[in-house]
Amino acid sequence: MPVRELSEYLANNEVKYESIEHSTAFTAQGIAALTHIRGQEFAKTVILNVDGKLAMVVVPASYHVDVAMFKTATGATAVSLAAESEFRDRFPGCETGAMPPFGNLYGMPVYVDESLTKATEISFNAGSHRELVRIAWRDFERLAHPRMVQCTPWRAHGHAA
Repeated sequence: MPVRELSEYLANNEVKYESIEHSTAFTAQGIAALTHIRGQEFAKTVILNVDGKLAMVVVPASYHVDVAMFKTATGATAVSLAAESEFRDRFPGCETGAMPPFGNLYGMPVYVDESLTKATEISFNAGSHRELVRIAWRDFERLAHPRMVQCTPWRAHGHAA
């Protein structure tokens, strides 16, 4: 979903959004720093292989998915990080690693770490390593219908892991 299509999708669903261009960056933490967005409000997308099927997990940029916690939270039998080669073709028009967190548009379930629900707004890659979108959390939740899970050790430490 290229940036233009994402903008149309948001507009068609009556979502107010802000588009932010930035110099090229490839890590969620790097983008958050470049755009002066708190890491806890920048949603990064991680693709997991869950019981043989791809799933999208959305976590704050400053966090890492704990695969064992995800497995416990979902009751899955087998969970692993997906290799880029497993999912690159599932996101046409998107640069690898810059896909927006709407797995529902790509035929895959969306899971969100509970820590992200504390944000009133979230920002995320818009299909490119040079542009992101900021929307209200409630709009993201309404469109993506994510399943909330605890898959980062944020609660145990009280801060980003």
